[in-house]
Amino acid sequence: MTRRSYQVITYGCQMNVHDSERIAGVLESAGYRRAEPSEQADVVVFNTCAVRENADNRLYGNLGHLAPVKAGHPGMQIAVGGCMAQKDKDVVVARAPWVDVVFGTHNLGSLPVLLERARVEQAAQVEILEALERFPSTLPTRRDSAYAAWVAISVGCNNTCTFCIVPSLRGKETDRRPGDILAEVEALVAEGVQEITLLGQNVNTYGVEFGDRAAFAKLLRACGTVSGLERVRFASPHPKDFTDEVIAAMAETPNVMPSLHMPLQSGSDRVLREMHRPYRRERFLSIIEKVRAAIPDAAITTDIIVGFPGESDADFADTLDIVRQARFAAAFTFQYSKRPGTPAAEREDQIPKQIVQERYERLVAEIEDIAWEQNKALVGETVEVLFAEGEGRKDAATARMSGRARDNRLVHVAVPDDSASRPRPGDIADAVITYAAPHHLNADAGIANLRRTKGGDAWQGAQLPARTLTLTVK
Repeated sequence: MTRRSYQVITYGCQMNVHDSERIAGVLESAGYRRAEPSEQADVVVFNTCAVRENADNRLYGNLGHLAPVKAGHPGMQIAVGGCMAQKDKDVVVARAPWVDVVFGTHNLGSLPVLLERARVEQAAQVEILEALERFPSTLPTRRDSAYAAWVAISVGCNNTCTFCIVPSLRGKETDRRPGDILAEVEALVAEGVQEITLLGQNVNTYGVEFGDRAAFAKLLRACGTVSGLERVRFASPHPKDFTDEVIAAMAETPNVMPSLHMPLQSGSDRVLREMHRPYRRERFLSIIEKVRAAIPDAAITTDIIVGFPGESDADFADTLDIVRQARFAAAFTFQYSKRPGTPAAEREDQIPKQIVQERYERLVAEIEDIAWEQNKALVGETVEVLFAEGEGRKDAATARMSGRARDNRLVHVAVPDDSASRPRPGDIADAVITYAAPHHLNADAGIANLRRTKGGDAWQGAQLPARTLTLTVK
């Protein structure tokens, strides 16, 4: 029997990316195969986001494009999962009746059964669980990378930010036990993984379920004892819960990378109160100061929302001021998006679109100028690069591969033409920065100290199989 093919299309955050790896793993364990780029998949799965309105628009636009494709492809099925499916439930099928399955954030493992039931019954299947029944790390996962992996340490969020709908969709925070996490990390490293990213809606409240406020700092230090694990990252922390113990763990654990993503959202104390963000600008700046004192080469990035309801010119000026003081290496900047079901969406003092756009453009220009200035200061410096899948930029004279420095800056590195000395994905080498742009660095003087890795050996363009890790919990 010919195996049915699938395609997963992902919107949103890193947690969604990791969930999509689980969706792919579940489907492959059920006998499906990943569709080739040139073929139309038999099953198309959308893993959706509910944080911003444009994600909704993209989904329904893509569903509209697929309607005639499905009509001409007998047996084709479409599934919609993730946060927007959790939020809208029956609305998805009402707006797009050609969708076969709608499933939520808490029941990824049900997808193969729901697809089969929809096929047999010739009717859409909608299954949305309201609470997490088992931690999704128990599901098979098909990783996209041989050398890098996500490791979820918690799901859900206990915060009440007035602009965010995630807590109502992901639920209250649920933590994994440290032994389970470390067993997964060790199993991944045994497979050739050398970079892991610890994931949670708010990683530095990790431990709230079992009453250990220092649990995240302890977890970072424990990752430092895993032989063969080159790099540890995490996303995302919250300023109100960020502790000196975490800063010390970052500074004192060699494989914890000197990069920190610390969401600001606004530089105005008044707006932060309206957002229910329980920290103030001085608290945020004090964290940045402590991190840079302990880790001088740390690259700090952030999230900022422009145009929150009621934001005045003075509030926006406060945001620009803190950006200039914090000197972020990069920032994810967003125009405020109304999310039905959140307190901020009900406010009458919404900011006109043209004002939001003008502020947004000013903020982006300020951030890019600061990032470019920081990047130019790195010209002539030697950085350690972990190479990624695929080719980097090319011009007429130079072939490059792309990778990430320890501080997570993107580096395009000139590489040799001969395959024997050319880096492979997952390899690590030193490179001297020769050129800086706002969003990337170039290293055109060659590489040194190339370290071949199991991850590089494993990649070679082959698809990684879905697998369920066997964990020995400590």
